[in-house]
Amino acid sequence: MACFSFSVEDFTEVTSVDAQSSKLFKEDFEGRRISPVTMIMDLPTVVMIEIISRLTIKSIFRCKMVCKLWYLLLTSDPLFTNMYHLKRSSDFPSILLSINDYVRLLVELKADDSHPVHRAIVLSPMFHLPSPKFSWGNMTLIGSCNGFLCLLNGRTYDIDHRIYISNPILGEYFKVKLPEWDKRIRCVSYAFCFSKASGQFKVLRSVVRKSVGIPKVSELEVFTLGANEKWKNVGKAPEPLCGLFSKVNINGVIHWMGCKNKDNIYSFNSFTEEVQSLSPPRGLQTPLLGLTLGELGNCLCLSDDSHNQYIDIWWMKEYGIAESWTKQRILKDSIQADIRGDKFIPILLWKDGEILMQRDHGTQLVSYNPKENKFTKVKVYGGTGETSYTPSFYSLKTVIGECFQVSYAFPKIELV
Repeated sequence: MACFSFSVEDFTEVTSVDAQSSKLFKEDFEGRRISPVTMIMDLPTVVMIEIISRLTIKSIFRCKMVCKLWYLLLTSDPLFTNMYHLKRSSDFPSILLSINDYVRLLVELKADDSHPVHRAIVLSPMFHLPSPKFSWGNMTLIGSCNGFLCLLNGRTYDIDHRIYISNPILGEYFKVKLPEWDKRIRCVSYAFCFSKASGQFKVLRSVVRKSVGIPKVSELEVFTLGANEKWKNVGKAPEPLCGLFSKVNINGVIHWMGCKNKDNIYSFNSFTEEVQSLSPPRGLQTPLLGLTLGELGNCLCLSDDSHNQYIDIWWMKEYGIAESWTKQRILKDSIQADIRGDKFIPILLWKDGEILMQRDHGTQLVSYNPKENKFTKVKVYGGTGETSYTPSFYSLKTVIGECFQVSYAFPKIELV
């Protein structure tokens, strides 16, 4: 990912363009030229992108509609996509809010925003589907990568379930062609990932078939966006991808915890397409099935909220190194009395190291400040499930190519 630095001196140097190069002047009432003026369209592309990438989602959405040049810049230029993603995690972290497991709102947070829900972007309806049987109310999030969502329409045990890839900001979606249903299938589950090494988005499918006297083994299949419409068998995994919400994606590697072997964390590398296992923290007393697998600050994390007096968060500081697991203990006596009995699920890092958490089975977020050892309530309400999300204006058409059909939601998006 490209990284660019930008200072006041750089901006001063750029904007002090001489009259001969700019040829844009202010004029007084008598038509006399009084001073040179540089318009934003005169700026170098990298500077223009730097400025726009600092705006909020709604502001960028309006910029996209200014002209064709800006539309192409925001939806198909990798430079803007990379720089925009660098700004989002620190300046404007975002979350997806779900109601009864179905995605409903995109909320852009800001450290000094007292009412962040007012910044919400309504995502319903995301799709305009031809069949009334599969309505928006049945759309469940499988995962997100670089601003694209992978969504399940229906249930995985339903023969007619469907998988979509969507960019909700642009109102684009792509229907993934699924393999023909096999009557021997016992269960199916999915995950979504992006490989930086190959620059490809992939959907991972875990299939368990009915068998007699044979241990349950998951067959893994991969669909690569833009490559073709075929699923490729990439081998087997000791255990299937358990559940919709137990999968964590870090740097193109999907992680999940086993249901049968309670002492293993499994991983699938989207570039090498290989399955490996990771060792849990040494000294961990709570079984893995009692913990929550997550990602914080691009680190694999395990959250243990089984104790009455404290919460333990285990961080894998160096990926793949078992000795790098580090425990952070949060005492519950710092939590307000009215919410002290709740469980807390970490979602993301924000505001200089604060940990944004979801109250389990609650409709509110809390933020923990490790420096002050203090919890505060975040004024985001209305959802029973929250997921960290990085929006993107990158078009699906740029990713999958002209040979594949990209459809558009009607309405594409509603800003509120």
